[in-house]
Amino acid sequence: MEVMIQGRLLTEKDIQWIREMIDSNPHWHRTRLSQEICVVWNWVAANGQLKDMACRTMLLKLERRGYLRLPARRCAGRNNSCKGHHIPIEHSITSIECVLQDLTPLAIEVVQSPRSLSLFNHLLAEYHYLGFGATVGENMKYMVFDRYRRPLACLLFGSAAWKVACRDQGIGWDTHTRQARLHLITNNTRFLILPWVKVPHLASHVLGHTSRRISGDWMQKYGHPIVMLETFVERERFRGICYQAANWHWVGETLGRSRNDRYNTLRVPVKDVYLYPLAKKARERLCHEA
Repeated sequence: MEVMIQGRLLTEKDIQWIREMIDSNPHWHRTRLSQEICVVWNWVAANGQLKDMACRTMLLKLERRGYLRLPARRCAGRNNSCKGHHIPIEHSITSIECVLQDLTPLAIEVVQSPRSLSLFNHLLAEYHYLGFGATVGENMKYMVFDRYRRPLACLLFGSAAWKVACRDQGIGWDTHTRQARLHLITNNTRFLILPWVKVPHLASHVLGHTSRRISGDWMQKYGHPIVMLETFVERERFRGICYQAANWHWVGETLGRSRNDRYNTLRVPVKDVYLYPLAKKARERLCHEA
């Protein structure tokens, strides 16, 4: 038996070793467990830091699939809440229905301050149909405000999908090149226009402005640019109109399988795949070292 999770191919022997580590160290919390695994496996980022969050995500997925049972969660002392639980933040839900020009200039801001992060987390957890837990790996969070400082939208960009047939074929990736260049793509994993905001063309306007700044923001935060954006639109729920209006390109659809489903048994909704190049000759840059 083998499973692919977080870019790692795990064998039955690997999973059994993790089970034995958990059983042998019942006092370890989840962070300690993931850190020890990273050390043994030499699972580190380019800067030498342990890929602790990626390992924790792997462990959670193993638990959800029934391969193991993790230690109970511990609550964070700072706010007396467990990780993944978002504290409600007071915010206005007054209806905003007008034309876009009545709200401009918009402020599209990188989420940085603790107050802004708490609001961002709460809004996504409360109002996005997928909910929101925690981010893993490189990511960029944006809040959108109108001219009166009322929140309008939240955007989250994170790690690109590990493998997508239509995307990889369109770019011209083989397995080795994809693994080497995947960090130059980011996935728009969440895009929320708050439910009381009804403003025509707002979504495409926000996507356009965000696409013009995200590579620079990424460079400042992580030291490398972004060359292309991707997103997946659940076909049964949405039509992808705002992405089309913002000139994102439809390149195909997913197969209705979980990306870690090796045996074609886990069915998930079919999603349309959209890409947006941020640089001239983006595909060439994704296939060859600059």
